[in-house]
Amino acid sequence: MENKDIETKEKKTSIRSEIISWIQILVAAFIIAFLLNNFIIANSTIPTGSMRDTIMEGDRVMGLRLSYTFGKPERGDIAIFDFGWICPHCPSDYAAMGEGEAPEVCPLCGNEIGRAKTLYYVKRVIGMPGDKVEIRANEIDGETVTVKVSEITEAPAGSFEGVDPEAELVTAAVYVNGERLDEPYLNEPMLYTGDQTFEVPEDHYLMLGDNRNNSQDARYWNDPYISDDKLVAKVYFRYWPSPKWLDQ
Repeated sequence: MENKDIETKEKKTSIRSEIISWIQILVAAFIIAFLLNNFIIANSTIPTGSMRDTIMEGDRVMGLRLSYTFGKPERGDIAIFDFGWICPHCPSDYAAMGEGEAPEVCPLCGNEIGRAKTLYYVKRVIGMPGDKVEIRANEIDGETVTVKVSEITEAPAGSFEGVDPEAELVTAAVYVNGERLDEPYLNEPMLYTGDQTFEVPEDHYLMLGDNRNNSQDARYWNDPYISDDKLVAKVYFRYWPSPKWLDQ
């Protein structure tokens, strides 16, 4: 009888130890995942084509938070940053969102926003603190560079409706502190839509999309500059739909 009691106690102890062991593993896994996602890596799903063809709509990318925790961005970095707000009450497929701080009341659904969701963007670092960045007509050896309408595929729908496909369009280039910036990552020539000049403040950066003809980036924001404290991570890797290291 005593042997059976001892065996029963040992079984109960063994089961209890196994349960405690599994709980410890789950807690450790949760803590590791929390630390990874909040302090080391950042995941993002790309909703638009503003970074074509470097990153496509629906791609999932991974960035390293430590790059900007212990270092500064460099020109050409692909960065995830905090751009604005998303209403937590709107349906997810057409939620109100905007630049900067959220308003008290959602302009779309009419609810008090309270604690807004964060709207993250992914763009390329073009202007560094103190830079003078100019966008102007692209010239090589004093000659204006043009492109045919038929060669532009990424402009918003209807942009060239009724325009002769053989018509020539003036292209644009980015000049940083007077020097023309080489941008091999652009998917097609950037069209000239007028001169723009940006003088980047200290501790701020100027961000543009790689799909320059169809990207809502710093050229169109109310505040074109992203401050140091809004930077989240440097993007290195696309892990879905197929693995790919990203050109920086």
